[in-house]
Amino acid sequence: MDLAFLIDPLDQLKPDKDSTLEIMRAANQRGHRLFAIEPTGLQLDQGWVQGWTLPLDYTTSQGILIPQRSAASFRKLCDFSAVLMRKDPPVDSEYLFATHLLDLAEGQGARVFNRPQALRDYNEKLATALFPHLCPPTLVARTQDAFRIFLKRHQDIILKPLDGMGGREIFRVKAQDPNVAVILETLTRNETRTIMAQQYLPAIQEGDKRVLMVQGEPLPYCLARLPAQGETRGNLAAGGRGIAQPLDPSDQRLAEEVGPFLRKAGVLLAGLDIIGTHLTEINLTSPTCFREIRDQTGFDGAMQVIEALERACRQI
Repeated sequence: MDLAFLIDPLDQLKPDKDSTLEIMRAANQRGHRLFAIEPTGLQLDQGWVQGWTLPLDYTTSQGILIPQRSAASFRKLCDFSAVLMRKDPPVDSEYLFATHLLDLAEGQGARVFNRPQALRDYNEKLATALFPHLCPPTLVARTQDAFRIFLKRHQDIILKPLDGMGGREIFRVKAQDPNVAVILETLTRNETRTIMAQQYLPAIQEGDKRVLMVQGEPLPYCLARLPAQGETRGNLAAGGRGIAQPLDPSDQRLAEEVGPFLRKAGVLLAGLDIIGTHLTEINLTSPTCFREIRDQTGFDGAMQVIEALERACRQI
């Protein structure tokens, strides 16, 4: 198949950990042809959604991609066997515009994974509200008063923006914290931005687990991301340490409850974030942790994604 990856600029990908590169590796091993479309390369011209497309050579011995820039050209997205949307957050206006163009491409016959409507409709933080019985106590608001009441009720909370990633702008706040006002002013931008609060879960010290879901089914291993000493955040980008481990019964139960929603929404690949027995996020944009799991266990989750992609393309 000809597979087009809509991704961040190639020079920003990290060969030692990037899951998009893992998926490309698996696709290369299955004999598929790889192409990249960087964010500036997506356009609508004469009614057709097109991408400025870079053919890629995957050098297996070194595990690197070599873009064939001299062979780049505009191609209609519907001419590819599949288009994989793997651009990282933030889900800002440009990201949303890209999903609208991908919607149009679907109408022209393109096969897009994950479906652009799902990327647009289900914010990674807010999607957990579909499963309130699985989540810690949660508040989404923008006023200081609302968060102060929530903090008084729960005493120890996590505050975070709705459009972040990698642990950026995440704060742990306790009831007597003298910086509550300035933190709320900063995160809400003086009550002009909606943010989320969740009750702090002490189980974070045992890891913020990333459970990878392929066509609504969990892979058998997750990555428990343990906070660095003195840290609250388990995110690898914030210095957390990842430990691959089999899913426990609680992880499996949560995955089984969320799986039907993912299948109905047309989500090929998602990542559930689980702390203890609670669901905290549903990542749809560009779920990661494949490389760490393969390095530690030998399990090739990226190959599972490509095999599922092949099945999905045969069914369409």
